[in-house]
Amino acid sequence: MLGVTPLLPLLVSTVVSGVRLCPSRCMCHESSDLVDCRSRGLVRVPAGVPHGTWLLDLSGNQLTEVCNGSFVGLWSLKILLMSNNSIQTVQSKSLSSLQFLEKLDLSHNQLRWLPLDFSQSLSSLQELWLDHNLLQHLDPSSLGDFENLKKLDLSYNLIRTMDVGAFSSLSRLSFLSLEGNELMTLRDGLLSRQQSLEVLLLNHNNISAIETMALAPLRSLTLLGLQGNQLEHIRFKTFLKLQTTSTHLQMSLNPWTCDCELQRVFSKIQHVRHLYVGDYKEIICHAPAQQAGVSLSSVDSQLCITETASVLVITITVMLAVIGALLKAEHNEKNKQTVSDTESQR
Repeated sequence: MLGVTPLLPLLVSTVVSGVRLCPSRCMCHESSDLVDCRSRGLVRVPAGVPHGTWLLDLSGNQLTEVCNGSFVGLWSLKILLMSNNSIQTVQSKSLSSLQFLEKLDLSHNQLRWLPLDFSQSLSSLQELWLDHNLLQHLDPSSLGDFENLKKLDLSYNLIRTMDVGAFSSLSRLSFLSLEGNELMTLRDGLLSRQQSLEVLLLNHNNISAIETMALAPLRSLTLLGLQGNQLEHIRFKTFLKLQTTSTHLQMSLNPWTCDCELQRVFSKIQHVRHLYVGDYKEIICHAPAQQAGVSLSSVDSQLCITETASVLVITITVMLAVIGALLKAEHNEKNKQTVSDTESQR
């Protein structure tokens, strides 16, 4: 009997260590290492998440902050879902232990800014969802270490301006959504390293200008969304710089000024083999007044004819006025000569 006693602590330890811990309000799926904490009224990240967990779902709770130490020890975590909370702050280094994380969903929260070290230690991340927050500006440092990021959703925030180097480290990005923000200009250099970008969504911003070289680096682009902006005119040269195999353009819901120049630009774009305006028939004229509400496709063949006719009418009118002035001057000269001859005869 005395020989058995020393074995008891070891036996108890073995039994306890064999029990898989799980946060009290969550459901742990042992076979898949998935921890489901969805919509459990949580106000903080629960303690006791098993270290072998590869997916942790915290969506639909009442989290307001992501604190330091929340994910310590979760070395195996690959997917972290925290959408539909009330998160206002992600503390510095709060995600630094998640070195193998591949997908992070922080959509539908109340984030106004990201810490400068947000991307630090997240070099394995491939998908980042930050849509439907309150972000106004992105500092390049916040995204600096996302060297493997392929999908980035920043849609429906309050972003008005972006530093030219904001995406400089994201050379593997294939999907970027900035739709539903307040961007006014698509600037040269913003996408200088995005040769792998396939989908760029800029719908429903306030973009009124696209700088000439803004699209030039995008060699893999298959879809460019520009619907619902403030574009009145575009330059053909801007799209000619887009050297891709095949790119679909979405251009409707802009306040287009339908004149001969716009008709020429769209005509040239549609004759470029790799460019296709998928919603050309939905492009509606906003100006001039006589074209307002009419589709560009229904009047495109008339715009340059009308403009040419107008120029011709103006030219003829000017010519007639000049000829009339010359004839009048000649007539006055003759009258003066007649009067002079009469006076000399007297």
